[in-house]
Amino acid sequence: MSTGRHKQERGVGLQPLDEINGYQVRPGFYNRDGATATTRGVSFTIHSFGATACYLLLFQPQEKEPYVTLKYPEAYHIGNTYSMFVFGLKIEEFEYAFQLDGPYDEKKGLLFKKENVLLDPYARAVTGQRNWGERPEGGADFVYHARVVENNFDWGDIRPTEHPFEDLVIYEMHVRGFTKDVSSGVTPGAEGTYEGLRQKIPYLKDLGVNAVELMPIFEFDEMESTRVVDGERLYNYWGYNTVCFFAPNTSYTSVVEHNHEGDELKELIYELKENGIEVILDVVFNHTAEGNEQGPCFSFKGIDNNTYYILTPDGYYYNFSGCGNVMNCNHPAVRRFIIDCLRYWVTEYRVDGFRFDLASILTRDEKGAPMADPPLLQAIACDAILGKVKLIAEAWDAGGLYQVGSFPSWNRWAEWNGRYRDDIRQFLKGTDGMAGTAITRITGSKDLYPKHRGDSASVNFITCHDGFTLYDLYAYNTKHNEKNGWNNSDGDNNGNSWNCGAEGETDDPQIEGLRLRMVKNAFATLMCSRGPAMFYAGDEFCNTQFGNNNAYCQDNIISWLDWSRLEKYREIHDFFRYMIAFRKKYPVLRRSTKKALCGLPEISIHNGFPWNGGTDFTSKLIGIMYAGREDADTRDDIIFYGMNAYWETLVMQLPELPNNLQWKICVNTNVEYEDGKDVESQTEFYYKKSLKIPPRSVVILVAE
Repeated sequence: MSTGRHKQERGVGLQPLDEINGYQVRPGFYNRDGATATTRGVSFTIHSFGATACYLLLFQPQEKEPYVTLKYPEAYHIGNTYSMFVFGLKIEEFEYAFQLDGPYDEKKGLLFKKENVLLDPYARAVTGQRNWGERPEGGADFVYHARVVENNFDWGDIRPTEHPFEDLVIYEMHVRGFTKDVSSGVTPGAEGTYEGLRQKIPYLKDLGVNAVELMPIFEFDEMESTRVVDGERLYNYWGYNTVCFFAPNTSYTSVVEHNHEGDELKELIYELKENGIEVILDVVFNHTAEGNEQGPCFSFKGIDNNTYYILTPDGYYYNFSGCGNVMNCNHPAVRRFIIDCLRYWVTEYRVDGFRFDLASILTRDEKGAPMADPPLLQAIACDAILGKVKLIAEAWDAGGLYQVGSFPSWNRWAEWNGRYRDDIRQFLKGTDGMAGTAITRITGSKDLYPKHRGDSASVNFITCHDGFTLYDLYAYNTKHNEKNGWNNSDGDNNGNSWNCGAEGETDDPQIEGLRLRMVKNAFATLMCSRGPAMFYAGDEFCNTQFGNNNAYCQDNIISWLDWSRLEKYREIHDFFRYMIAFRKKYPVLRRSTKKALCGLPEISIHNGFPWNGGTDFTSKLIGIMYAGREDADTRDDIIFYGMNAYWETLVMQLPELPNNLQWKICVNTNVEYEDGKDVESQTEFYYKKSLKIPPRSVVILVAE
C-alpha cells in the first residue's frame, strides 16, 4: 500500500507543498472565489476559460509595482480554475491583482495580454479611488488593486424586516447627494457619506418611509469621461458604471477602512433595519466600466472577454446598455457570478432587495436576442438564499426592448411601472383621453399584471432619479440640461411636465400655489394606488434640479438635496408625512384584503356620480372607492378617492354608504395642509352626499 507523498502530514492543517519566489504555497480553495484569508495565509482563486497561464501580483499598499509575482503551477489549474494558497501573508500588508496570458484575437473576442494588470472580479475592496474625484496614482497607467477584507461585522440578533412587498413606501436616493450640501446639517466630515445618511435615519423614520433604494453603491468610476463645462467639473455622478460588483464604494465612507471596507455601510444598514426600514440596492449587471473597443481593460476583458460580454460576429461590443458594452448575463459562468454577487450582499450586508438597472438586458441570450424564459432570471427567482428578497426590474433597455407588463417573473419579479408614471403624469396635467387609463393604473394596472401576479408586481412611481423632480415636473415645460454640455440634446424630450404658467422660478403666488397643489395631487394619487409605491428623495420638500432632467453628471447643488427648502416647503413635507401615514392606516389602498362585510365591492368606480364607470375623451373627473377589511378586523375600511384634473370646479356625487355610515373628508389638496386642520369645513360638502372638487385638486374621504 502506497503511503502517499504527504500522508504523514494529513490531519495537522494546511502544509506547504511548493515554493515560488521565496513564498511557500499549495493549491488553494477552489470553491471559494477571490481571496480567502486564514490564520496561516490567503487563498487566491480565479476562473478563465481561455487563459493559458495565470500570475498573482502582490503589492505593498499604494505602490504601483508588485514586490513579487507568483506564477500558478500547472498542477494548481483544475478545469478552468486557478487556485493557490500563499502562506505567511497578512491582509493589512498587501494588495493584489492578477495577470493572465493567452491568445489574442480581437475578431474572436480574445484579448489576453500578459502585461494587463487585472482586478479580481470577486474583490471585496478596491484601491485607487478612496477620495471622490481623485485617482491618486493618476495618468494612463492607473490600475486597480484589490484588498482582502476582514468580514467580522457583528450583526447581533438583527432580523429581516420582511415587510409585505405591496406595503412598501420606497424612498429612492443618491448616497452622496442626500447629505453633501451643508444644508443637510450632518456633522463635519460626514457630508455625502454612509455616515451622513445614518445620521438622517430619524428624519426618514419620521417621514414614514419603510424602504430606501440606494442608487449604485458598488465601487464605480466617477472619473469616467470626466470633463469641464463652463468651469464646472462634471463626473459620472450617478455611478451606473460598475468597476467591481462585490466591493462597496470607498468614496462614500467618512473614514478610511483599510481591510474593513464595508463596515460603515453595514452600520448604516444595521440601524436602518433597527428602525424598520428595508434596504434595496440599485444594481447594474447590464454593463461594466470597461466600455467598448476604446475602453480600458482592467478586469473582465482580460479574464474572458468573449464570455463576459455579448459580442458581434466581428468581436465588437453590442451596446444595448447605451454605455459601451453589454454583459453576457445568461452565459452559465456569468450567471453564476451574478448570483454569487447577490448572495454575498444578502448574507454579508443583509440587504432586503435589489432594483436591476436596464433589466431587459438580463433577458437576452448570447447573441442579444430576448429569451422567453431567461435562465438567469429564473435562477435568481428560485435561489434558496434569495428566496425572500425583493426583486425589481427596470423592464426596458437602451436597445429598444420594452417589457413593462411582460417581464419574465416566476411570480417573484416586480417591475418599475413606467406606464404608471407616464399615464398618471398625463392625466394629472389634464391631457384628454387619459381618465380611464388613469383609473386602471391607480387600481393596480390589471391590464398589465393579471391577478395571479398579485398586488406587488407594479412598483408605482411618478418620479425617480431619471427625469424631473416632482417640483420641476410642475415648474418646467421643457428640460434644461444645458449645464451637461451636450447643447441640451440629452435627457427625455417627453417628460409630460407642465410649468403651470411660467417657466422656472416665479414670484407669482397663484402659479406657485398651483404648483404646490399639483405636487400634492401627484403624491396623494401615488399613496392611493394599489401596489408598492416609490418616490425620489427631496420630493417631500420640493427639491429642484432647476429643470435638469438628466443630472447624471452633476456633482453639485443641481443634484444635491437643498435641505433649506424643507422649511420653505414645510406644508408639502407635512402633507407627505400625512399621506404616508394614511396609506399605512388603510391596507385596502395598498392591496387586496378580505371582502367588506357591508357587501360593497373591493373596487368600484364613480366618475361624477355613483356607479358611473364610463369615461370619454374629455373626462377629467374620476372617483374610485375601495372597500375591504383585514383578517383580524371586523370593521370595514371604505375609502373614496376623487380627482378633478379640470381647470374649473366640478361636482362629485358620492355613493350611498350602508349601516348608517357617513363620509368624512380627510384630504383636500386645495386646502393648505396642517396637522389636525379641519379640511372638511373648508370644502363645499352637501348633506354628506355630494361635494364640489376645486380645480386641479384631489379629495379623499373615509366612511365613518
